[in-house]
Amino acid sequence: MKTPYKNIYKVLRLNRFIVLSVVIGAVLTCIVSVLMVIKLHKESVNNAFVVNADGSVIPLKMVQQHENLEVEVLDHLELFHTYFYHIDVSNYEKNLEKALWLGDSSVDALYRQKKADGVYNRLLQYSLVQRVLKIESKIDIQQEPYRFETTIIFEINRGSIVDTYELITSGNVIHVSRNFPNNTHGLLITDFFENKLKKVHSGQ
Repeated sequence: MKTPYKNIYKVLRLNRFIVLSVVIGAVLTCIVSVLMVIKLHKESVNNAFVVNADGSVIPLKMVQQHENLEVEVLDHLELFHTYFYHIDVSNYEKNLEKALWLGDSSVDALYRQKKADGVYNRLLQYSLVQRVLKIESKIDIQQEPYRFETTIIFEINRGSIVDTYELITSGNVIHVSRNFPNNTHGLLITDFFENKLKKVHSGQ
């Protein structure tokens, strides 16, 4: 005799399969969640943090990036000032070309002004040697553009006379695309200005 209802045993087996599947899925989900929480906890414990001046906590990775930025900015400034001020008859064209890659139009304007004032002509005429002795920069990398002030000690050798000068420059540094080998740090000096120049020693 046919009945409109399905076999009760088939229905029960189906229900049991569904319940078991849901239970197994829930258990697996819980296990995966617990494992992820444990992993996250271990990573959090293993990662170092530092406390900022305002009391906020900063991951060490961010601090390392901050330190790397400081190193790159300082090296960029040292490269630029070396190229721009460490010049003689044999290298001034090559060095100035390299320096112009590291700064914007403010650097180019200063270069053109020095050229118009005959600085480089005197370098050629008298075979002068301008040698950088020391470069020290103070930078603020809290916010871009990064403000800097650089003190350069350099000497000008006029043969029998060697004069030593102190020059203070200032400006900003911004990020640009890296250009190998012309601008490997991907930084650019802007608003460059020579603030103060004084002679600190004169000797024969």
